[in-house]
Amino acid sequence: MILLISVHLLAALAAPVMARALGRKVFMALALVPLATFVWAVLNAPGSTPVTQTVSWIPSLGTDLAFRMGALQWLLTLVVAGVGALVLFYCASYFHDDDRVGSFAATFIAFAGSMLGLVLADDLLMVYVFWEMTTVFSYLLIGYDMTKRSARLAAMQALIVTTFGGLAMLVGMLMLGHLAGTMRISEILADPPAASGLLTAAVMLVLVGALSKSAIVPFHFWLPGAMSAPTPVSAYLHAASMVKAGVYLVALLAPAFAGVPGWRAGILTLGVLTMLVGGWRSLVQCDIKLILAYGTVSQLGFLLVVLSVGTRAAALAGVALLLAHALFKSCLFLVVGIIDHNAGNRDLRTLSGLGRRSPVLFAAAAIAGASMVGFPPLLGFVAKESVLTALVDVTAGGDGTGLGPVAAWTVLVGVVVGSIITTAYTLRFLWGAFADKPGVEATDFKTPSPAFLASPVVLAVLSLGVAFFGGPLTTSLEGYTHQFPPGAHEAKLALWHGLGLPLGLSVLALAGGALMFVARRPIAHAQAKVAQPWSAQRAYLSLMHGVDRLSVEVTGFMQRGSVSAYLAVTLVVLLAFPGVAMLMAWTPDVQVHAWNTPAQAAAGLVVILAAIMTARARRRLRAALLVGVTGYGCAVLFVLQGAPDLALTQVLVETASVIAFVLVLRRLPTYFTDRPLSAQRYVRALLGLAVGAAVAGIMIVATNARTAQPVSVGFPDASVDFGGGKNIVSVTLVDIRAWDTMGEISVLVAAATGVASLLFIGTRRSTIRRVGDLPEHHTAEPKTSASWLSGPSTLAPEKRSIIFEVVTRLVFPAMVMVGVYLLFAGHNFTGGGFAGGIVTGLALVVRYLAGGRYELDEAAPIDAGTLLGVGLVIAAGSGLAPLAFGGAVLESYQYDVHLPLLGDHHLVTSLFFDIGVYLVVVGLILDLLRTFGSRIDRQIISEERDNDATNAEVAR
Repeated sequence: MILLISVHLLAALAAPVMARALGRKVFMALALVPLATFVWAVLNAPGSTPVTQTVSWIPSLGTDLAFRMGALQWLLTLVVAGVGALVLFYCASYFHDDDRVGSFAATFIAFAGSMLGLVLADDLLMVYVFWEMTTVFSYLLIGYDMTKRSARLAAMQALIVTTFGGLAMLVGMLMLGHLAGTMRISEILADPPAASGLLTAAVMLVLVGALSKSAIVPFHFWLPGAMSAPTPVSAYLHAASMVKAGVYLVALLAPAFAGVPGWRAGILTLGVLTMLVGGWRSLVQCDIKLILAYGTVSQLGFLLVVLSVGTRAAALAGVALLLAHALFKSCLFLVVGIIDHNAGNRDLRTLSGLGRRSPVLFAAAAIAGASMVGFPPLLGFVAKESVLTALVDVTAGGDGTGLGPVAAWTVLVGVVVGSIITTAYTLRFLWGAFADKPGVEATDFKTPSPAFLASPVVLAVLSLGVAFFGGPLTTSLEGYTHQFPPGAHEAKLALWHGLGLPLGLSVLALAGGALMFVARRPIAHAQAKVAQPWSAQRAYLSLMHGVDRLSVEVTGFMQRGSVSAYLAVTLVVLLAFPGVAMLMAWTPDVQVHAWNTPAQAAAGLVVILAAIMTARARRRLRAALLVGVTGYGCAVLFVLQGAPDLALTQVLVETASVIAFVLVLRRLPTYFTDRPLSAQRYVRALLGLAVGAAVAGIMIVATNARTAQPVSVGFPDASVDFGGGKNIVSVTLVDIRAWDTMGEISVLVAAATGVASLLFIGTRRSTIRRVGDLPEHHTAEPKTSASWLSGPSTLAPEKRSIIFEVVTRLVFPAMVMVGVYLLFAGHNFTGGGFAGGIVTGLALVVRYLAGGRYELDEAAPIDAGTLLGVGLVIAAGSGLAPLAFGGAVLESYQYDVHLPLLGDHHLVTSLFFDIGVYLVVVGLILDLLRTFGSRIDRQIISEERDNDATNAEVAR
């Protein structure tokens, strides 16, 4: 199961590359992935024993990659994979060859993999992860056509609504896992938590997520809006898979929680209401795709009604209806896609004669439509007969559902009325799409190719053929249905349930719907008269408008454009909350140990004096240098405390920071302000002192409050036994707490990207230019191939320093060697990838300062973004590689090898992780140099040229 999901995601990564070679035929190649999943599911039908797979992921947290395929999951897997393969095959005829085919194909197959993971996951947190992945990918698919404003708005609307539900569901899942003592779904269902108010709240929160995903009232409005997506997306996401996620979750939890207070009452009420609202709205649509969209909303409400009843017969009928709906509704959406593609029109008022022009397409649509209304001998009829039989049993009572006769009959009547409306809008769809309409010109329609027709025809044939396998299907689903108590009749799927009330209700639904279709004009007039000015869609738009307006007002009030004001607010909040908490926690027992040696006091005094002088400095350069002094003072404190690694890193970081400050200060005024200093500086000084005292107090209280032994006590032994190194700091970074380091280098990459993007565009690339970018008195190309540090070719004489150039020639190779040494020696001695990367970056700084931006590009003729990306990929790859050998993420391995002439060596695989860190840091410094150095140099030279030209013009 893990392999199947992984193959989907790997196929998504390969899809853009494949699309360049195959064009739209890439969809046929990608269809093989879900097709293989479908075949695997057919061959591995779970029977009475579910198929399970568990891989240890984070043992210390008890988190596993747990997957389980029971009867319900098996059915959903068949739907997700089978319909997914057919829709992908269909896409090869639907789309044209263009640059966006690759991205669409990648997103589509990634969504299919995410949906497969959601169905098979046996852990609540994993379900949530895959749940949100489907949300993100559906957002991208709905908004596929970025040029259409309606598509962008619909995608955002679907994202907001389903994400809101997903967050509520996450809270409910965490509560449910806490009550059950496990996040494993199979264990929770086998031994549900005892009934309590907290359990009810947890289940209701989970239901919010399910209802929002399946477009149930009041969340129903996002689904019709999502019809802005390409029709294959509608056929797969909004008929067969994504909207089924909420239905699946309800079906999954129903055996254990159908009796929770509010479950049946809430879902039955909202389900019946959704069925009626969706069907009623579909009757007024003129776009045949919107008829199906509102019909889907109606059918989703119908599904949830059946699956929430909680009897064995209803559960079997519900999963049969789920399968039938996936087949007939995806078929109908694909039919609409062919009509839209070949006729360029979806308006039923102008479509005419398509049934005569394409009888095969009409036959597929007619079979799917007949299944949707429950016409024999189709699967929809089998499912609907079973539904009506189960609901009639509930009206008789004694089934343990707890529904009174009034409620049971209300649900049954609501379902029958909804079925009548279903028949009416289905007939309206078939008539509108295919009929010959008097007075309407025949639609110009290009006959679809057999490949284009194949998918909807297969789905229509399955809607017919599966109906004759009710017995085997019943047996296959017993693993799920037998979790429910038996009802008055045996739960089975069959074409003939005998003469009785259910059959009479089916006939009533068909006849009533036909009458509604015949009387469609009077009904349309009646609908227009009773139309309400309010709707869930308008409520959503009003809410979002209010949020937008509130954000503007809050932003206008808070964002005054003063950095000092923002900082003051932040610091005041720190004093008001953590600071006050610190004072309340301070007791006479708190011990304060000032220093271990007088040298620490001296270093601390230097830091304090430098900080005070920084606050009083009016020159920017002086303030930057004094800030550096505070950092170097901290490095001295680290040395005195016996932390050479921290001291080395602190010195290197401060050096790089001071250089960055100096480069930026070239474009800023010399002084902070020309105005006289006001009395506000004393208020700011007092605020700074108060915050400093509060932070110091918080640290003292926190250290005094410790009662348990620090976790770091075990680090020395772990660094040798677990990490294979003697440098505790380095081993902690790349082994013991490697997840922290992974997060930190990811932040570094994001920060570098942000700096480069906010300041300049295109600064990461090597920008060597030969002529036209030099000072005016230089016209020759820089001599870049003869020797490095060719100052005469790149710098004006007044900007050169011969001594600096000579020193650079001497120290640059040594600095690079030291950086590489720190990288490889850091596991056992002072150093590491971070320190080594900074030293190498500082070597590039020296080269830049000596020879200018051309010399920097000669020293590092590579994109900084490439270095950052490669470093992050190497670090992530070294962390994931152990999974291929049965290890855990970021687990390291040790090897003792003997090399000729070099002797015995102890190798640790975490070195590759450190190499990734090294490359990220070098890329970051190179990014900063090109941003704050090279680009600013070009600005300065451009301004000098403009000034020289102006002066020459004035002189003339």
